[in-house]
Formats: sequence, C-alpha cells, structure tokens
Amino acid sequence: MSRPRPRPVVALVGATASGKTGLSLDLAERLGGEVVNTDAMQVYRGMDVGTAKLPEAGRRGIRHHLLDLFEVTEPATVALFQGWAREAIADIRDRDATPVLVGGSALYTRAILDRFEFPGTDDSLRRELEVELERIGSHALHERLAGVDPEAAAQILPDNGRRVVRALEVVALTGRPFSASLPRLEYADPLTVQIGVDIDRPTLDERIARRVEEMFASGFVEEVEALLTRGLAEGRTASRAIGYREVMGYLAGDRSLAEAIEQTTVATRRFARRQDSWFRKDPRIVWIAHDDPDRVDKAVGAVERLGD
Repeated sequence: MSRPRPRPVVALVGATASGKTGLSLDLAERLGGEVVNTDAMQVYRGMDVGTAKLPEAGRRGIRHHLLDLFEVTEPATVALFQGWAREAIADIRDRDATPVLVGGSALYTRAILDRFEFPGTDDSLRRELEVELERIGSHALHERLAGVDPEAAAQILPDNGRRVVRALEVVALTGRPFSASLPRLEYADPLTVQIGVDIDRPTLDERIARRVEEMFASGFVEEVEALLTRGLAEGRTASRAIGYREVMGYLAGDRSLAEAIEQTTVATRRFARRQDSWFRKDPRIVWIAHDDPDRVDKAVGAVERLGD
C-alpha cells in the first residue's frame, strides 16, 4: 500500500504589518494546518507587545509552534532555528496536517525552506572578532567586511554587529565570501509554496505608524521594564529587537518618549523596506494583494496547484 502524498509546506512572507498573521490563520483553517512561527524575536518569552505576538485567545484554536522558547538572555541563531522549524514541520506533516509558516525574518524563512548548509564556527576566532567589535565598533568592522565581501556587506546593516562578526568569521574560516554560504533558490522539499502579501508603501507606512502607537498604548514600555529585570540588556539577540532598544534608551534617559515612538516607527519602516526588497528577489513567490477580497481563495489555489 503506497503512502499518501505528504502535505505541502506553505510559507507566508512579506513586510511587517502587511497582514500575514490574519491570512495565516485563514489558510490554516482552510488547509487543516498548524502555524509555525518564523519571527526571530517571537521565540522569546515576554516579548509580546513589541513583537505583535498573537495572544492565545486570538489563535482560533489553531496550534502554534516555535513561540516562547527562550529567555531574553539566551542567544538564538539561524542554524538553531532551522533545526527546530524543520522538526516542527516534519511533526505536523506526520500528523497529516499542513505546516503554515509565518513571520518577517527573511533569512530564517529561507534557511528553513531552501537547501542551506551552515559553515562551521571557531570559538577563538569568534571571540577575537567580538573583542574587536567592542573596541572599534560595528561600523568599522562593517567597512572591513565590505572590503572582502561587498555582497554580504550590502545585505547586512552596519549596526548589526553580531551578523558582521559572523560574516567575517565565515570568510576567515572558509576563504570564501559569506554571501556564498547564503541559501540557494532551491527548496529542500519541492512540495513548498511561498505566498507573498503585496501592499503599497503608503498604506504600509500608515499601518506601521498605527501599530507602533498601539504598542505604546498597550503597555510596551512596561513590558520592556519587566524584561530589563530579567536581563534584556545583556541578551545578545533580544536586546537588538526594533522598539526594545529604543524604549531602553528612553528608560535610560537618552531620549524622550515621543522620540522613542518616532524612532521605533522609522526603524520599523526601514526594516519593512528591507524585507520587501529581500522577498522581491525571489521569483518563486506568489504575490497576492493584501486587500484582495479573494485573497484566501487565491492563496489556497496556489497551494492546490503544487505538483500540477
């Protein structure tokens, strides 16, 4: 007796505040699915308001995976996330359900879906680079990266010291550009479909501004205060989250509350543009307008066409 065809892997991608979360729930309901988080910051317990994490009551009874795994002091890496997500996907499919991936972390999504082998690490080299990071700053290290791997430097923000260090480590270890180790446009499982939520920039900018205002009105500052008592400032990954670093600056007296709100809005809009730029380079994505009244039917249709 032949085994039934496995369920497809469905990934919803697009800019933050574009409407991915609601569509993921609609698709999970229609496809008999479960949601797999691919947002790098929603893995942290207590980072709820600032990451727009869907509360339990809003999940429509749909099982969600890879939320609230870590304390804010613990580092999370793409390699770790790839392993967890692929295990969750296999478990969901073994139970004859459809995994629906959703989140705004483009590299995490690509690492899960595509063929992507991670280069090794060298603890002593990493420590040397981290010492340099503390001594001369991320922008100086980013300039060094631009000299040896311009493509990688173009994809990494100068203030993302952790990724700059990792890129330089890979270049030193392999003798090859860090960009050569990024995922290829080749699905690890051919039964995969990516659905992009298409939204115009003015509408997205307005949504982001409204979301940030709602975050601060919903206790975001209090959330950050509570997380600081749990070591947020020392967390290598969590402390870099957009909004959290701005609120920490406000609490430290480095900026006013109004400035923290404005800076969070600007940083989120900048991040959304990078997300859109990254995803637009992937020709495999099926784009559906955020306000299309038939968006759920069109998304389901894209899934059903797999293998035709």
